[in-house]
Amino acid sequence: MGSADFSIPYVTNSRDGPLAAIQVRAAAGRPSRGWLTVDGQAIPVALGRGGIRANKREGDGGTPKGVFQPVRLWWRADRHPRPRTFLPVRPITPQDAWCEDPTDRHYNQPIRLTDDVGGDRLTRSDHLYDFIIEIDHNARPRIAGRGSAVFLHLARDNFGPTAGCVAMTRPAMLHLLRRIGPRTRIEIG
Repeated sequence: MGSADFSIPYVTNSRDGPLAAIQVRAAAGRPSRGWLTVDGQAIPVALGRGGIRANKREGDGGTPKGVFQPVRLWWRADRHPRPRTFLPVRPITPQDAWCEDPTDRHYNQPIRLTDDVGGDRLTRSDHLYDFIIEIDHNARPRIAGRGSAVFLHLARDNFGPTAGCVAMTRPAMLHLLRRIGPRTRIEIG
């Protein structure tokens, strides 16, 4: 006889634990704007200038369609106190960047800036990357040219389109951070 599985199921929408899932959908008639649903509340978000795309490519401005999981929170400790979250947290340093070069072996991974290594700097003068939720888009396996640096981050004041990320206001981000965990499904599309 085989043994029964008596594992405790993953917490769903209990206020004491992380959410099981959040959803991101495009707004009708506005492909670069959308809604993120968390705790039954729809939060306005900015999406990629190319809208949501099933066949995401590097530089297309599309937000990838699919189901993803958060990896960690990157945050500007020099600008904000550490937020409450179930995610692993890493402060952003001036040397932190993201590799967006499909020919580089570190493509779609965090890197350290040096004199001979460049990338998308995570310490920006604006506030877009003050909080970054890294997701596992194009992570296992990483495929050159299938898109990199797709994050959930802060939106521009005018909710202008992103390069492919999902962006929201600071209050919405802080609310989401209190509810999201490493096993939360991020359903885009």
